[in-house]
Amino acid sequence: MTAPLVAAATASPTPTATATAVVVKHAEPVAGAEGIKNVVSARSDTIGNIVDTLDKLAVQVGSSRISLWDLTVIVAVLALVISVAWITSRMSSRLLARATRLDMTQRLLTEKMVSLFIWTVAILVGIDVLGIDLTALTVFSGAFGLAIGFGLQKTFGNLIAGIILLMDKSIKPGDVIAIADQSGQYTFGQIRRIGIRAVSLTTRDQKEYLIPNENLMINQVENWSYSSKNVRIQVPVVVPYAADIELAEKLMLEAAGAVKRVLKAPPPTVWLDSFAENGVAFVIHVWITDPEEGTGNVRSDVLKGLWKLMRENGIKVPFPQRDLNLRDTETMRELIAALRSDEGKTPLN
Repeated sequence: MTAPLVAAATASPTPTATATAVVVKHAEPVAGAEGIKNVVSARSDTIGNIVDTLDKLAVQVGSSRISLWDLTVIVAVLALVISVAWITSRMSSRLLARATRLDMTQRLLTEKMVSLFIWTVAILVGIDVLGIDLTALTVFSGAFGLAIGFGLQKTFGNLIAGIILLMDKSIKPGDVIAIADQSGQYTFGQIRRIGIRAVSLTTRDQKEYLIPNENLMINQVENWSYSSKNVRIQVPVVVPYAADIELAEKLMLEAAGAVKRVLKAPPPTVWLDSFAENGVAFVIHVWITDPEEGTGNVRSDVLKGLWKLMRENGIKVPFPQRDLNLRDTETMRELIAALRSDEGKTPLN
């Protein structure tokens, strides 16, 4: 019985003989900064002292420790990654610009896809180089991700809308489209570029509209260059009732055909529209193939040429006329008699 008791006594630990070592290890959210610190400190003592000083200036966030050295490394790596990604994206754009087998739409779509791929790889490489422990940001990741989701919802929507527009080629750079402004009046312009967020539309008066890509997908858009760049312009004309209609039509066709921008095929046509209040209303239809150069100047050239031809052929331009009917009353008769009596009187000198 004594042997087991002695064995038990020797096996039980005493308070003075036992020591428990507790090591508190702080999580490093930027593990890459620690590796860079060791490499720099090994090469130069002076720089190592500076790095140690920056590393001592730290802030404790939960179980994570973020120092001034960590922030310096993050800024330096981000600047390097962004510069490399930007230069690579520019080089890829220049290489794609030399690709002769791709049209403008295909080249622009490929450029955007390559740029998106480059920036995605750059972000992943930056995270890998820094050795960022994303689990250390779990406290803020939920709220931050929710805020980014709501804040960038329109941005990503416009990005996807722009890619879809380029894929189906419904709207592409160089197209002439008609849009409605806030007052509901339509104006047209030429698309200069399709960006990540918006489409740049330049009008004839050099006003540039930035239209979100989503608006071009959900709203009705008049694309004058979708399947063909031929655009028909209508020029209204009114001639007097006493004029020769056949001669007037001949002069209209001659004036329209004399304009350089008017196409010969399809040829200009003249339609009798209605019998207006001041004369016979015609509409001259002409076709052009360069709507980006404007339509008002074509209409002006046709009317100026027609004005000259009508004057040469004795056709007057009608102007508003009104007939005044006076009722035969006693008062009217007295007024007329008084006016006639005043005609015989000699004015005083």
